[in-house]
Amino acid sequence: MALSTLQKHKLKKFIRTLEKIKGRHTELVSVYIPAGYDMNKIITHLAQEQGTAANIKDKTTRTHVQDSLERMIRHLRLYKCTPENGLAAFSGDASDREGKPDIQVWSIELPQPINTRIYRCDQKFKTDLLKEMLEHKEMYGLIILDRKEASIGMLKGTSITEITSMHSSVPGKVRAGGQSAARYGRIREEATKELLNRINEAAMKEFLGLSNLKGILVGGPGNLKDELLDGFLNNQLKEKVISIQDLGYTGEFGLRELVERSQDVLAKEAIAEEKQAMDKFFKLLATKPNMVAYGKGEIEKAIEFNAVETLLISEDVDEELSEKIEEKAEEKGSEVQFISTDTPEGVQLKQLGGFGAFLRFPLS
Repeated sequence: MALSTLQKHKLKKFIRTLEKIKGRHTELVSVYIPAGYDMNKIITHLAQEQGTAANIKDKTTRTHVQDSLERMIRHLRLYKCTPENGLAAFSGDASDREGKPDIQVWSIELPQPINTRIYRCDQKFKTDLLKEMLEHKEMYGLIILDRKEASIGMLKGTSITEITSMHSSVPGKVRAGGQSAARYGRIREEATKELLNRINEAAMKEFLGLSNLKGILVGGPGNLKDELLDGFLNNQLKEKVISIQDLGYTGEFGLRELVERSQDVLAKEAIAEEKQAMDKFFKLLATKPNMVAYGKGEIEKAIEFNAVETLLISEDVDEELSEKIEEKAEEKGSEVQFISTDTPEGVQLKQLGGFGAFLRFPLS
């Protein structure tokens, strides 16, 4: 399952912390432990590596590696078992002053499972596996169409992208003078078939063979989408269709409308979580404005009075300011949810100063 916006934010923050640490030699220890792996085996292995480190010629490097492994072992002993998705732990000298080491250990319970056990000593921590988790592995194909145009798109996380668009040669319902109704009907029918075949070819090109394609959403005004599904869409793709929606638009607006109308099947995805939160925020802003707050000043005041139930933070807010306000809110027991700017609602939050909140009680 894709990471929530909050999970992504915390993982990015953790990675940034690790990447600030630079080893002078191959002295920074990285350990990845898969779900279900025996923690005692990992500890035994690290103890063996601690003994092997005695052979390192450089005294400073030898001491740092041994001390890092000792801190790592002590930390791992705090776990009775490996967390559900596995664990990543890192240890090394965080000091920027020569001759005054500060051996620390960092760990994170993984938001997604891994299958690989890793032990690494290097000049920098191994963070590539963590970065891979930030990538949107799961995606949904989008197809919208009417008799004038069609679009193929993709939903990844909270991002909706139009991949290709096409216009049709299907003539209007009013036939040109001099043509019989039967002949005009045949022209419309052939042009419609040609359009549906083009849509199918485009969908096959974009979607077939994608192992991480979770489903396909199809929509559009009228019944042309039903014709596509009944006789033109590739069978493998047809089996992937999980939502069929009547829409008022095509093009970019149609893609967004299709996603919005398919919220029931996307209920566990990040975009649905964000939209639900922002819809609630704007509804309260319109009906009970004293139960929400927005903007840096109002939010800081609400946090100070312990009035914030849930804090909403735009991903585009300055990182240092975001962390400062997030920490204050968490100290007061507030929940925190990060909102991307991939949706219109997310853009609105950014325009309101980047911060919003649901309040426990009115401030005035």
